[in-house]
Amino acid sequence: MTDSPQQDNFRNGAASAVLDERRLARAGASPRRAGAKVPEITAWFWVAKVLTTGMGETTSDFLVHQIEPAVALGVGAVGLVASLVLQFAVRRYIPWVYWLAVVMVSVFGTMAADAVHVVLGVPYLVSAVFFLVVLSVVFLLWYRSEKTLSIHSLDTRRREAFYWTAVLTTFALGTATGDMTAYSLNLGYLASGAVFTAVIAVVGLLYWRGWIGAIPSFWFAYILTRPLGASFADWTAVSFDRGGLGWGTGPVSLGLAACIAALVCYLSIGGRRNALSRSR
Repeated sequence: MTDSPQQDNFRNGAASAVLDERRLARAGASPRRAGAKVPEITAWFWVAKVLTTGMGETTSDFLVHQIEPAVALGVGAVGLVASLVLQFAVRRYIPWVYWLAVVMVSVFGTMAADAVHVVLGVPYLVSAVFFLVVLSVVFLLWYRSEKTLSIHSLDTRRREAFYWTAVLTTFALGTATGDMTAYSLNLGYLASGAVFTAVIAVVGLLYWRGWIGAIPSFWFAYILTRPLGASFADWTAVSFDRGGLGWGTGPVSLGLAACIAALVCYLSIGGRRNALSRSR
């Protein structure tokens, strides 16, 4: 008994799909990663994340002290919207586009959290709890809508919108948490950075031992890298009488920007090489 043409076509198509998956696997990629708009979670991802958090902290402080705070907030908002419009417009992960959006989220998220305390007079503990509740609501709505919180499932505009909303909220939460430990708990910037480093290390150990899943450990570390980077950036920037090195917010911001630019160039070149190797 011979197979029908429809059966032959189905079998040939399935075989072709399997071969494509095997070729992608041999090249170090996965079919699900094709067209992804976020980077792989590697050590370089966390280095870039910490650099952007530090730059967001010092850049925000520099702007609000150099120009009218309301104007600085408006500039930050415009930069955030423009960078996110660009990120949503591209169809794949482009390092400089993605990390530009993260930098602007960091700058504006810092301004928003600082405004809640400075302008409205809300204590850091209260603002930290507030942003934690907001983030929990974002995660709840995201999960109820999409059944996942994985950043590698951002294949629709709605999921991408949930992702960037969560990212913005984590930066505001991290800012409030870092200020709470540095000021309200009187730990100072350097000690705060050491505390957050230790907590992140514990989370990494729990993940390595298999006691916590990949998604919750990612988001927990993602939140804490915000006050981690900000604490060390503030420590280098603020004056000696405030427990810092006194380098200034302007020079520290420029130095971090240079480091981010160099890292993004490296990641862009590496991404092109990987794409070329997969196409051969």
